[in-house]
Amino acid sequence: MTSHVKKLKERNLISPEEFITDKLCYEVIMGSFAYGVSSDTSDIDIYGFCLPRRNVLYPGDYGWIAGFEAIPYNFEQYQKHHVYCDNKTYDLTIYNIAKYFRLCAHGNPNMIDSIFVPERCITFSNEIGDLIRKNRHLFLSKKCWHTFKGYSYSQLRKMTEKNPDPDGKRIAIIEKYGFDVKFAYHLVRLLSEVEQILTEGDLDLERNREQLKHIRRGGWTAQEVIEYFKMKQRTLEEVYLKSKLPDRVRMNEIRNLLFACLERGYKFYA
Repeated sequence: MTSHVKKLKERNLISPEEFITDKLCYEVIMGSFAYGVSSDTSDIDIYGFCLPRRNVLYPGDYGWIAGFEAIPYNFEQYQKHHVYCDNKTYDLTIYNIAKYFRLCAHGNPNMIDSIFVPERCITFSNEIGDLIRKNRHLFLSKKCWHTFKGYSYSQLRKMTEKNPDPDGKRIAIIEKYGFDVKFAYHLVRLLSEVEQILTEGDLDLERNREQLKHIRRGGWTAQEVIEYFKMKQRTLEEVYLKSKLPDRVRMNEIRNLLFACLERGYKFYA
């Protein structure tokens, strides 16, 4: 496995702090590549998490009292967009492990996707990354219905906007199909994913790739996408009520998993 963040740093194309690469725990390719619908022109979306400096998570060990005084250093995530390398454009987001856990526990669709990507999408994972991947089902609950539904509404709004972001590639797509098929396929994808989560307690990101490819090629009209959205909203409310998943994640188990990861990571990290 080859970490893209480490590769880009070695080529001096990005300059993250040392711990972001030295204490990287997990890195995956997301986006269209993970969903099985990418093309040669698709950007490479990289997500992952790392161990920040120990004083970020344990300021009291270094003499700082959270809530009483400003902690001198904090780290939540490293982001870098539009990094060009080897004829590809990269968008990078590497999280503080604690924030990553929090987002996963709250059913954030991007984070849930990141721990359920196909094996081929994992570009780096150490023992901590492997441990989280092994326990990824802990992060699934009925709350995912609310977060995935919210994200699907967002995609519908973007798809039907009268004045889209004036990005050259997006404008060309709208002129070709009459609407932005990227947002359309993401809307359908999100509803498909949450249906899997609620009915099976599992997630296969590539299951509906042929349907998504068809939508991305303009195979559905905007009205068909809207009607599908309305229909799935109704049926998934029933699926939600019947789901055997817990209403919320078992936060104590997730907290214990986080502690186990931190104990493994910091025993070699002063």
